[in-house]
Amino acid sequence: MTGCMNGAAWAAMATAGTVAAALLAAAPGGQAGANAGNADAHTYTNPVGEGLLMGDPFAVRYDGAYYLTGTTDAGRGFRLWSSPDLVHWKPLGFAYTRGEGSWGERSFWAPELFRYRDRYYLVYSANRKDADAGKAGFRICLAAAEKPAGPYTDVHAPWCDPGYSCIDGHVFVDADGAAYLYFAKVGVVREPKLKLHAMIHGVRLKADLSGPAGEPVLCTEATQPWETPPEGRSFCNEGPFVFRRGERYYMTYSANHYAEPFYGVGYATARSPLGPWRKAPDNPLLRQDKQAGVSGPGHCSVTASPDGKEMFVVYHAHADPLRPGGQRTVNIDRLLVEPDGRLKVAGPTRSPQPLPSGAGRQ
Repeated sequence: MTGCMNGAAWAAMATAGTVAAALLAAAPGGQAGANAGNADAHTYTNPVGEGLLMGDPFAVRYDGAYYLTGTTDAGRGFRLWSSPDLVHWKPLGFAYTRGEGSWGERSFWAPELFRYRDRYYLVYSANRKDADAGKAGFRICLAAAEKPAGPYTDVHAPWCDPGYSCIDGHVFVDADGAAYLYFAKVGVVREPKLKLHAMIHGVRLKADLSGPAGEPVLCTEATQPWETPPEGRSFCNEGPFVFRRGERYYMTYSANHYAEPFYGVGYATARSPLGPWRKAPDNPLLRQDKQAGVSGPGHCSVTASPDGKEMFVVYHAHADPLRPGGQRTVNIDRLLVEPDGRLKVAGPTRSPQPLPSGAGRQ
């Protein structure tokens, strides 16, 4: 299984009906924080992980263990956690640490892991100021390791340098072995007022992962009304994650500014990895829920339950919904695929939910 599952790997996932039955079996209960206070050992409550704070969480499963990383130490690198069930996380230390020879100097953001040809990779974005060239900005970088826990060392930094700032790198490996890189091109727009701007691009990679095999193409940008609120600080599509079911490709993405309560997740579909991508008319997939106390749910990754029968989104939300900002928690909820192919998240939740199917049986 690669870090980004191909179509065959997703084929065994549960349908909306079977997951709904599992949800009906959940015991009712009140809210709990950081998975504390669960009376039932067969349930979990968001946020998961005792005191676990990070932005842009990415979770993947290799050889019976989940690995979690995200934006944790923006000036130093990326920490890693492991879990048997997506709920109980154990710190493993740093997977990647900036060194004297590192290209990136600051703003180490949004790392993701993937496996390709029996080697493990970490793709991330970082920032530096190149005094000689007179330019500054974010670029996508690539590090590698012989095992999923690392340590990872740079192999291509920068890896993707299209001549403009780009963040939120994501690699999808298709069923035929072809690898694709997705990222957000970032900048600003000045009309009608100054706002951040981000558009998701994609490009096929060379077979040896030495770089792009062509020119990036536009996949999505902020076009739907929920993505362009007049009071918002940005017109952004960012944080892409791609997976395949049958002949249909799905891309989840986030929109709006991460520090705003209406930061959320949408999705688009395509018939080929580079599109054209069509956004779901019933977006967003995840949005704030004031009654439940959920603010700014976004930047998700998608993974399977321990037995492979369910799909889960792993996403961050503001640690304090009354003061949204950079402190964010890790949350998981079920991702359902309707019979017509539409996606639905059973969440965001703050009440006890059944553990991911297969938890405790490994």
